[in-house]
Formats: sequence, C-alpha cells, structure tokens
Amino acid sequence: MSALDFPDFSTDLGSSHVFLTGGTGFVGQAILERLLASHPGTRITLLIRTKGSTSGVDRLRHVLRKPVFASWRESVGPDGVEDAILNRLNVLEGGLDAVPELPGDLDVVIHSASSVSFDPPIDQAFETNVGGAVGLYEALIASGTDPHVVHVSTAYVGGLRKGIFPEASLTHEVDWRTEFEAARAARSRVELSSRQPEVLRRFIAEARAKHGKEGPLAVSREAEERRVAWVKAKLVDHGRARAESLGWTDVYTLTKAFAERAAEQMWAARGHRLSFVRPAIVESALRHPYPGWIDGFKVADPLIMAYGRGMLPEFPGVPDSVLDVVPVDFVVNVIVLVASNPAAAGEPQFFHVSSGASNPLPIHRMFTNLSMFFTANPLPTADSGSIAAATWRFPGGRKVERAVRLQARLNDARESVFLRLPSTDRTREALAGVDRRRADLESLQSLTDLYRHYIQSEIIFDDRRTKALQAALVATQPTEVSGDIGFDMADIQWEDYFQTVHFPAVTTMTRAFSVRPASSGPALDRELPRRKDVVAIFDLEGTVVDSNIVEQYLWVRGSGFGKAAWPAEVASLLASLPGYLRAEQRDRGEFIRAFLRRYEGMPVTRLEEVVARGYAQTLLKHTMPEALERIAAHRAAGHRTVLVTGSIGTLVSPLAHLFDEVVAGTMHARDGIYTGYLAQPPVVDEARAAWLRQYAERNSVDLSASYGYGDSHADLVWLEMLGNPSAVNPDSNLSREALRRKWRIRDWKRGPIQLTSSHLRSAGETPAGGTD
Repeated sequence: MSALDFPDFSTDLGSSHVFLTGGTGFVGQAILERLLASHPGTRITLLIRTKGSTSGVDRLRHVLRKPVFASWRESVGPDGVEDAILNRLNVLEGGLDAVPELPGDLDVVIHSASSVSFDPPIDQAFETNVGGAVGLYEALIASGTDPHVVHVSTAYVGGLRKGIFPEASLTHEVDWRTEFEAARAARSRVELSSRQPEVLRRFIAEARAKHGKEGPLAVSREAEERRVAWVKAKLVDHGRARAESLGWTDVYTLTKAFAERAAEQMWAARGHRLSFVRPAIVESALRHPYPGWIDGFKVADPLIMAYGRGMLPEFPGVPDSVLDVVPVDFVVNVIVLVASNPAAAGEPQFFHVSSGASNPLPIHRMFTNLSMFFTANPLPTADSGSIAAATWRFPGGRKVERAVRLQARLNDARESVFLRLPSTDRTREALAGVDRRRADLESLQSLTDLYRHYIQSEIIFDDRRTKALQAALVATQPTEVSGDIGFDMADIQWEDYFQTVHFPAVTTMTRAFSVRPASSGPALDRELPRRKDVVAIFDLEGTVVDSNIVEQYLWVRGSGFGKAAWPAEVASLLASLPGYLRAEQRDRGEFIRAFLRRYEGMPVTRLEEVVARGYAQTLLKHTMPEALERIAAHRAAGHRTVLVTGSIGTLVSPLAHLFDEVVAGTMHARDGIYTGYLAQPPVVDEARAAWLRQYAERNSVDLSASYGYGDSHADLVWLEMLGNPSAVNPDSNLSREALRRKWRIRDWKRGPIQLTSSHLRSAGETPAGGTD
C-alpha cells in the first residue's frame, strides 16, 4: 500500500460543515483546535450537554479558554474568538442518548465521544459506547443527510489476540443487539439480588460492626452504601467476565467493537461513507499545540505516577511486550486527514494510529525511562526525604499478585494490633500508615487488574494504510508543513519524548513535586471570633474530665459505703464487666442504660449528699486544665458553652457553673428511691445530633461557625454537623475519621493545675466563698 492509494489526496476541508461529538473531551478538544486554527473555512456544530444551569454555549466558552486553544486565541484576538462563537461554531444542546434534530447540510461527522473508562459497570459501558453510536446514526438517518463519518474507535478492539491485527473490519459473529439488551437488563437483575434478605443482613451486620456506636441511622446509611457498592462491583465484574468470554480484554474494548459493527450495519451498509480511526494509547502532544499538552490523566499516567510514588515495587508486565503509545497530535492529524479523504460509499476504510509496528516501545524500555526520570527527579516526602525509584525484575503476574495479597494480610494484622492499643500520637500515626498502605495496595491491585491485558499484550497493529496516508502527505506538502500535521511514528525518540515532554507534563499536572511542609508541633489555636450566634458543645467523659461513668460510680460508692462493702461491690462489677464492654462496643446508649442500673435502690438524697462531699472534689481534680482554658476562651468570645453528656445531671453538677448550659440525663425515682432506669433515653450519638439540630433552630445558632469537642467514635455523627469539630483524646476510630477529614486532634490530659478562681473568673464565674 502506498501514496497511490489516495489519488485525490487532500489536506483541506475547505468550507465543510463539520459535526463533532465529544468536543469537550481530551481528543475532541484537540480536534476542535485543529479545525479552528488550520481549517478556517469550516463551520463546526458541536453536541454539548448542559450541566446544571450551565448552557451548552457557556460550556463551549469555558472549553475555548483552555490551554489547548491559547495559540489560536492569541492569533485571532478576543474579537476573533467572539466572532467564531457567533458565526463558525454552533452548539446543539443534548447528548448521544437523545440527539436533537441535526442540520441538513452536514459534510463531515467526527464521532469522538465515548466512555474512556476500561472498567465501568456493564450497562453503563453499553449505554455510552454502543447506545451512543446507535443514537448518532439514528439521528443521521433521520436528518436525510449524507456526510462522511469518521468514527473514532480504539486499536484494542482487536481483543485478546496475538500477532498482527489488520486495518480491516472485525471478524466475529456476535450479535451486538442481543448483547446490548442483555447488558441493559443486567442492572435490574443485580439490583434485585442486592435486595434479598440474606444479602441485606450481611450489609447490616458489616455496617453495624463499623458504625453501631454512631446510631441506627448511621448503620442504615452505611448498609445502603455497601449495597450500592456491591451492585456496582457485580456489574463491573459482569462486564469484565462477558468481555473475556467473547475474546476481548475488557468491557471498554468489547463495547467499542460493537459500536464499530453498529456503524457498519446502520451507516455503511446503507450506502454511506464511513471511516474508522483506531488510536492505541493516546498520551500528551509531541508538537502541537505545544509539547506536553494534555488534559487530565490518560491511560498510562496512573501507572507512571504510581511508580513515582513508590506504589509499584514490582510490575506484572511481560518485559518484551509492546506498550503502544501515540501522541495526541498524531491522532488528531490522522483524523483530520481521513476526514478530508472520504471512503468510498458503502466501503468502510480503517486506519490504525499506533507505534508498535513502526517504532515499538517494549515494557522494559518504558521501565528504563521511568527509572531514569524518577531517579533524576524523585518525588519528595513530607519529612524532606524522597521516594527511591524501584527496580523491576518482572517476576510475572502471579508472583506479584501473591506478594500483594501477603502484604494486605500483614497490613490487616498490624491494624488489629494498633486498634487494641491506647489512642496516642504514635498509634494514630501508625493507623494512618495502615490506611495509607491499604489504599496503596488496593490501588496496586486495581491497576494490576485493569492493565493486565495491556501490559502483557502480544498484539501488533498493522498500520500500512496509515503509513500510506503519511506518504501521500509528504508527497504533496513541504517538509515543514508535514512535520506539524504529520504522524510518522518513526520520528518519535522515546527517551526524549518521555524525559522532556510527557513525564514532566504529567508530574506538573499533579503537582507531584510539591508537598506540604511537615508540622513542627501541635497546631496553635487562633483567637476565637467574637460572636453571639455560636455554640461550643463539650462532651464530658474523656473530653472535659479524664474519667468515665464506671470510675464515677466507684467514686460514689467509695464516698457512700464502708470498707466492708467494697469486696462484694468490686466482685460484682468485675463479673459484669464483659457484658458492659460488649454493650459499649455495640451501642453507647445501651451501655449507659445497663451501667446506670447499678444505682437501683439508692436514695436520691443520699446520692446528692455524696456528690456534694468527696465526689465533687474528686471530679474537679480529674477535670483537664486545657479543657478549662478552652471553655473560658469560648465564653470570653461570647460563645454559648454547653456540656452534653449521656450521664445523669446529679453526677455532673459540680461542673455546671463552668458552662452556660448542661444537657444531661435524669434517673427515674419512685418514693425518693432510684429505680435504676433513666427518665428518658440518653443524649448520645444520633440522639445528640437530633438535639443539636433542634437546639440550633430554636436559638438561631450558626452550626457552620460553631465548635464541638468529643472523644468517641459515637460522637462523630454530631461533630460532623459543626464547622469546627475537634477530636479530644480520640479513640482509634474517631482519630481515623479526624485524620481523614483533617479535623483538629487535641491531646488534653489531667495535669498539676487545679480548678482555681482564675479559671472560674475567666469563665465568668466566682467560686463560692471566694476561695480556691
């Protein structure tokens, strides 16, 4: 095949009316820029969806402000851009699922819109790639026009084959319409399965284990999130399995192949002109609009950054398999030239835009480039160090996957150990490291699953027809022109492309070489703003006092009983302790109810007398100085301070004068004797969140500017309602959430400072009797 195969070769679209789909995407932007800059006689109609209140035209204006159009904008000036929007560019608002009526004078259609995800749920992949193509060709047929359609596909429609894949129609007998209907029906089947009682009970059990202490609504939300995630995972697996069962790498290439067959049957078979352009892995521009131009992460970039971040200590690829990469400007140049040289009516033509046949890039050469770049430019770490570039030995996919599974088990074991230890700075950092390691391992496993077929591929894309198109270009155009609009793969020097063009573009785009400076110590509190519509909510146990209701009960018993009663009381408490611990792990309210039963039979006046004597002094001694300082600071700023506890008010009365308000439980009494039952449910977890919501409404409180201080995972549900939450001496689960959400973590401990008149005065109170 030679340049003679294009006897009427042209590089000019003249005054053609071009219809472009996918114009806001990566390749679509580059096509639009080339048409605007190099084919000034064309008119362009774009199919663009509205987004919320943003119209299609406004979205186009936003696209035209992107870097890819910088040279064109500079050449035509602001008036020229506006003139193009008014006179050259026309927006049809809609999508391929509902294509509006098309103009009746279209000359060329460039269909570049598609899903670019390799692993979406099967129904989404079919709706986007197959349903989108069907919607386009149905609209073209309805319009009565006869444009030349350039259908942008992918070279990987060749599927799981080895050896040469020709520039020709795919050979398979799969009925794409039957597969389309089956994929559409898959979601309803999986959704139905996800709602079966045995499946739902598993979601509920898993959710309760993680969120039981937050309350039933948190459990139900988590259970539903797990159900939705389960449905998605099942549909993703469905797509992967169906694709491999039919001989394709994944559901992306399967649906792109079916879209090609739909185009052939719905358009070419009716006597229309149809061309397919099949690019391989499209990455940043080599020359145009400027070296390194890219818009978002593309196919190979997650692997590149995972290597740079130290997440790929080994690689499951086959070292001599070919990674078929092509610059985006080469792809666009082929698309535009194919558009200028129509296929014969009813006889589709195919073009592979690929490098594997002319300038192969084996995996081991790609690794050498990665190692060179990240050795010379290592990514920094927060502790002023850097990440060492890994050395790959290519042990094979199975060994890598076994190593990942082993590392995941070891990480889970570390987590189990740290969760059993007290929550300290060290254990919090260790758990954060466990979470980071888990995310890295999951990313590595995901990358391995996603790219397995691409990094172990033995397919070579024949590109003789594309070479003939390049030869025709060189034969008819000066060298300097063909250099800008050409696509000779042999021109690419891979080391120069990766080291000076692509890798710098990707790392710059992700700001990979910029890290936050490591913290030199605890964050300092800024001065609190003076406001009257702000509330500061304080939990009690573990937050204001370094005790819990078990210790408080022992203080009560110690003040109100003789020594002879202690052995029996301690034995009873120890015997009940396992049950209390189980209740605490399940539900904070359940634990409080169970434990307060121990007050059954105590006279109300006796408890009040005990609290007023030795108990009060003990509680005050266990109050944390930093909590006192914070309470005083809020009151000085005019904030309303509220102590909220699941315990009973009598037990916290010695601290009541520190706060503007105390919200606590009340124990039921009959004939002056406590029954051991609460008068109303304890104000904890979701009950506290409901109380806070009502409190803010009644008191005109701005929750987004308010403050909260809690220590338990059960406090998460109300802390997240506030604009300034703090985790104080948090348990492991709350500290995890605080780190993830970037909340302030405070370590308040009981120190030598006692409750003094200065503390009380700063809080706006004077101690009784005027003494400390």
